[in-house]
Amino acid sequence: MSVLVVTGGSRGIGAAICRLGAGRGWAVCVNYASSADEAAGVVTDIEGAGAHAIAVQANVSQPQEVEAMFRQVDEALGPVTGLVNNAGIGGSGGPVQDLDAEKTRAMFEVNILGPFLCSQAAIKRMAKPISGAGGGAGGGTGGAIVNISSAAAKHGGPGSYVDYAASKAAVDTFTYGLACEQAAAGIRVNCLRPGATMTEMNVRWMEEHPDWLDRVLAKIPMKRAAEVDEIAKAALWLLSDEASYVTGAILDASGGWVTP
Repeated sequence: MSVLVVTGGSRGIGAAICRLGAGRGWAVCVNYASSADEAAGVVTDIEGAGAHAIAVQANVSQPQEVEAMFRQVDEALGPVTGLVNNAGIGGSGGPVQDLDAEKTRAMFEVNILGPFLCSQAAIKRMAKPISGAGGGAGGGTGGAIVNISSAAAKHGGPGSYVDYAASKAAVDTFTYGLACEQAAAGIRVNCLRPGATMTEMNVRWMEEHPDWLDRVLAKIPMKRAAEVDEIAKAALWLLSDEASYVTGAILDASGGWVTP
């Protein structure tokens, strides 16, 4: 059975990836930090459609919680073969001179350290045994990792969320380095870079900054924001065998807003 862990899977893009992945044959771990009811709802939807899922609470910035989550997945679903590093939070908001260091530090821990820790746990289970430096030393059969970045990694978020943009640029670099490191171990690592997407986080941001969407849409050739299902479909393609020769890539799903 193909086993997929989706961090931040209780809402938005993560929840859409969980539901779509289950519909395409994955057994799914819906990770959440605090949204227990929403995560349970995603599991109910998946099980109602005849697939298998569990919800597991873990703060992805905490090593012990990450390892405990993957052990729970081992026991309930089997060895992980797919990972989507989707969990992410916003930072201070506003220009850098108004930065709240504690909010930004917490954001870096989730958005940057989180993918490192979850990938580490997944690699231990996915990696084919190989010799030499860099590659995995596990007894796995390979797998795929998709890191969710943001168009902000390219446009920088000036005046609004430069700290968040910087965290996502780090995810881009992490993707390529990890892809090169783990290719011989049978693990593909790719990055999906959404633009403006109608997630709960962005809806809240729009409520706090009413002019934001108009300013963004003016920069998007397609003149609309993405629906979460559109982003989920791109993530599932990167996980699938149809992308078997794709690793270290960044796929922009931003309506033309940014390019590599």
